Amino acid sequence: MAVVKVEKEIAGRTLTLETGKVANQAHGAVWVQYGDTVVLSTVLTAPPTREIDFFPLYVDYRENRYAAGKVPGGFFKREGRPSTKEILTMRMIDRPIRPLFPKDFMDEVQIQCMVLSTDNQNDPDLLAMIGSSAALALSPAPFKGPIGVAKVGYVDGKHVVNPTHDELENSSMCLLVAGPDDLNMMELEGDQVSEDVVADGVAKALKASHQVIELINELVAARGVEKSFEATELPAELLTLVQDKVGDRIGQAKRIAAKTERSDALSALRDELLAELCPEGVDEPAFTSGQVKEAFFRVEGKIQRRMILDGTRPDGRAVDEVRPLDIEVGMLPRTHGSAIFARGETQALVTTTLGTPRDEQIIDGLLEEYKKRFMLHYNFPPFSVGEIRPIRGPGRREIGHGALAEKSLEPIMPEVQDFPYTVRLVADMLGSNGSTSMATVCGGTMALMDAGVPIKAPVAGISVGMVSDGDEYVLLTDILGEEDFHGDMDFKVAGTRDGITGIQLDMKAPGLPHSRVVEALAQAKTARHHILDAMEAVLAKPRDEINQYAPRMLTIQINPEKIGKVIGPGGKTINRIQDETGAKIDIEDDGTIFISSAKADAAEKARAEIEGLTAEAIVGKLYTGKVVSVRDFGAFVEILPGQDGLIHVSELDNKYVKNVTDVMDVGDTVTAKVIAIDNQGRIKLSRKAALAEQEETKG
Repeated sequence: MAVVKVEKEIAGRTLTLETGKVANQAHGAVWVQYGDTVVLSTVLTAPPTREIDFFPLYVDYRENRYAAGKVPGGFFKREGRPSTKEILTMRMIDRPIRPLFPKDFMDEVQIQCMVLSTDNQNDPDLLAMIGSSAALALSPAPFKGPIGVAKVGYVDGKHVVNPTHDELENSSMCLLVAGPDDLNMMELEGDQVSEDVVADGVAKALKASHQVIELINELVAARGVEKSFEATELPAELLTLVQDKVGDRIGQAKRIAAKTERSDALSALRDELLAELCPEGVDEPAFTSGQVKEAFFRVEGKIQRRMILDGTRPDGRAVDEVRPLDIEVGMLPRTHGSAIFARGETQALVTTTLGTPRDEQIIDGLLEEYKKRFMLHYNFPPFSVGEIRPIRGPGRREIGHGALAEKSLEPIMPEVQDFPYTVRLVADMLGSNGSTSMATVCGGTMALMDAGVPIKAPVAGISVGMVSDGDEYVLLTDILGEEDFHGDMDFKVAGTRDGITGIQLDMKAPGLPHSRVVEALAQAKTARHHILDAMEAVLAKPRDEINQYAPRMLTIQINPEKIGKVIGPGGKTINRIQDETGAKIDIEDDGTIFISSAKADAAEKARAEIEGLTAEAIVGKLYTGKVVSVRDFGAFVEILPGQDGLIHVSELDNKYVKNVTDVMDVGDTVTAKVIAIDNQGRIKLSRKAALAEQEETKG
């Protein structure tokens, strides 16, 4: 197989796509390089080995530690289950690609991406998405791509295309856009950025993504790819039959306001139709049960789409109306903070737990190891949608929804010097009917404020959907689950009154024009402010004090050179302080010390002892200490723990002193003034100066 290699300069760096050199047994394989970051993306496709009624698209993305010159941490020195970062990247690859396959394509497709090298500047997730798009375009799979991908940052008031990690450190926004000609997927993490900044960023990202599409098309043209897929259409007479038999009753069921009753009515209609068109005991019915179910789904979707375009939503709301809100805080007596946020039938219980620095999560990936002090975990129990299913660990959806809510709240968390706690939010969905992730954002804000976390500003989130038919379309505020299911768009936007903190956009339609992005952002802003009004009516700002059951935290800063003094030989000193006070002590390399305890007086006692151990003498200050040694030339006095100063015989008294022991002896308590500290740290004391100052104070 001939090697084909294409290159294009994008954002000042060369993007290289190469195929034909490695992994030639895959149906599509692309070696992607940008800077010194290299990713291999492969695609395989095959008919399913079992009867299925869905598209089995499998996406796997792995960050090999060798790519960064690292050995995996932990006991087992090999990569294991995927990290949260890897799972989120798998979702980012899947989401813009899945809508671009024919609806009746049921062959298995597996995408596998391996990070082979990283320069820790150009993020491999971007390359994995580009490589997956290119590999699919080269494969036999009927992929209606390729898609382009680009990131945009916002540094010093300017948009930066495909920012490096260093640039992102100083960026107030990280925007990712993917799609064919128009975008069909978007992710954003921002520090309260305006809608205008986001909209301009989308325009620049689309321009860069079109360059990627051009490069992939160049690769495909050079390779020469033939695709063949014959779509299997449902019989037209079946669609007509379903419409005639139950179309009117589907429309009536769609007007039932409650989700459960509406769902039950539609299920009864479908079962009735199946019983009539696929009767038991008939060997070869005119239509299969799968065809009837699909026809019912399409007719239902078509009816709902028409109703919405004509101005009637399933629950009767206006297109820009938010469902009724119900918000409560502090209902759990022993958690550090709690809130229930309900929007219609979507209901989230969010709790806050305040921990110490030792509760921080250590993240070990391709980048340098770091600690994470804010975490949000999202759970979606089956009862929240009235289903029975096995209860296992969190799935990709739960991890993705939790990550979206977490990054939406991260920008408003206080700085560590202002609030040294580790903070964990847990969101349990008690009911679901549309946009539980945005309910988590709202409930998370309320739970943080209930716990007394001094957040910078409240954050609310809302989802905007879309239904379209050709050039006719309508944007829907606060979409229901079935409006998402049968609709064209799920555009989640979270933010404060001052700007956006998080966005996640997914499209079922081929793409979203830039003008509709602007319109959807404006509609989401109006709804967001409406929700913030309701939230602030319940709790306007964080509580003045943290919960009585939360640990008390104190922070002090010491000279890093004195860390050893606090720890002591073999940890003897720090362990003694912890045992005697009951407080927990954590020390950072820069000399920051965190003291935590369930009791405030225990933390204060530990702080006093540490400050005594690490205090430094100040010239001109009076100290009272014990004489620890006497010499002919003077006496040594311990004025601070482990710190002695010398009172020279000439500084012992106002009058002449012949022998030091005439004035003081070992064990005596003496007040003296620090008159000098030399460049070697030796302290010079004066009892004479202290006596004079005391006399002056009395006078």
